[in-house]
Amino acid sequence: MTSPTPVVPVILSGGFGTRLWPASRKRQPKHLLPLREERTMFRLTVERTRGLPGVATPLVACNEDHRPGIQRDLHRAGYDDATIILEPVGRNTAPAVGTAALHLAERYGEALLLVLPADHVITDEESFARAVSVAVAQAEQGYLVTFGVAPAYAATGYGYIRTGDRLTPSVRAVARFVEKPKQAVATRFLRSGGYLWNSGMFAFSARVLLEELGRHSPAVLAACRGALAGAERRNGLIRLDEAAFAAAPSISVDYAVMEKTKRAAVVPLDAGWSDVGDWAALWDLADHDARGNALAGDVIALDVRRSLLRSSGRLVGVIGLDDVIVVEAGDAVLVVARDRAQEVKSLVERLQSEGRPEFESDGTDWHTWGASATLLRDGGMTVRRLSVDAGAEATFGAPADLHCIVGRGRARLTVGQATRSLGPGDAVRVPAGATCRAAGKGGEALELLLVLATD
Repeated sequence: MTSPTPVVPVILSGGFGTRLWPASRKRQPKHLLPLREERTMFRLTVERTRGLPGVATPLVACNEDHRPGIQRDLHRAGYDDATIILEPVGRNTAPAVGTAALHLAERYGEALLLVLPADHVITDEESFARAVSVAVAQAEQGYLVTFGVAPAYAATGYGYIRTGDRLTPSVRAVARFVEKPKQAVATRFLRSGGYLWNSGMFAFSARVLLEELGRHSPAVLAACRGALAGAERRNGLIRLDEAAFAAAPSISVDYAVMEKTKRAAVVPLDAGWSDVGDWAALWDLADHDARGNALAGDVIALDVRRSLLRSSGRLVGVIGLDDVIVVEAGDAVLVVARDRAQEVKSLVERLQSEGRPEFESDGTDWHTWGASATLLRDGGMTVRRLSVDAGAEATFGAPADLHCIVGRGRARLTVGQATRSLGPGDAVRVPAGATCRAAGKGGEALELLLVLATD
């Protein structure tokens, strides 16, 4: 891939993955979780683009709630210079892609967008890189290119692409897009061999995308222009104008453009792709023991088969069950039959409608320096844990007198003008109204406990 036009990965980081509750919450979304390894799905997506020749620094679209986690992962991935477009409200993918295309056209004059959801898994990165090279070459010819995955089974949770005429040895025209089908239809698609799963990844030029968006969804384009024109730009952040962006129809780029354009093409992708849409999909991707179980965390399984058992902290014990999902995460536990994993979305909708706090968060907040979590709130006493990343510095205020205790690491704490060095078990009082700065000595990571007592 040797395009003179910059190829910019546009990482779509909206949504939160309702079917992966209770690990994924509105404020702790799926793409900012380390579901398969220590790195988050967002970070893996960003780092995957580094291996693509000729690709520029990524552009990220997300919301303000997720910004600290996004910035933290960009820093860890070595992309402190990445631009972030902050969406004031969720409006699906068409407005997100539209504002990204307008910004890149403004910045570069012409640019090619490689649109990637932040929460997908690619296990064969060499095959992915080859497919991207093919897609970029086709996009340079004025096509809007999507990536289609050969169906492994008759899935009803994915949209499908019916392939048309062959444009090159590696590219086909799109005959039509099909929404998530019923089981019988999905089975027919699988048997026909003429359909691919719609991966939700794209490659196209900013100019062509904007032309087609204006032709087929002018209201989206107008809202994107207004949101960008009224945006606040500072320190690599583009905060879109809320009123203008909220006026955009909530619509996917598939509906807004891809299903209507005559320029759609598809590149078949065989790279171990998964959108990890639910816990059953994660079970498919995981390593299994001799009984077909995928176990993570403090788990004891007796006479259990073909199940996913996952604990984030507390012991989980399961006896005599087959084909189940059991997930303990923070303040909630999920138990569901593996073949009904997609129905977790209905449970999350119930939590939202009832105003349950478990919909929003498990009590963890992310920051550019790490994370904080409420461990105990009992009457007038609150205990919070601060996890400060290696090389980072946390700053926090004291609404009332509190005690800061070092749990792990060696700390450099500054309260007011006084700086102290503390080790595990040491504590310092932070008076009400004061500000404390905390960092690990020697660049190491740090764990702190904050104990706040009020009348």
